Amino acid sequence: MTPDERAALDRRRRHRNWAMLGALGGLVVLFYFITIAKFVH
Repeated sequence: MTPDERAALDRRRRHRNWAMLGALGGLVVLFYFITIAKFVH
């Protein structure tokens, strides 16, 4: 594997990690608001 291919793979992996972090954070926020909404009612 050439250094360019390795760099591209690392870049792709980093983007995927950030996307997963964003999705996980979105779920946490969603559950938080659902819990707050249940307490209000």
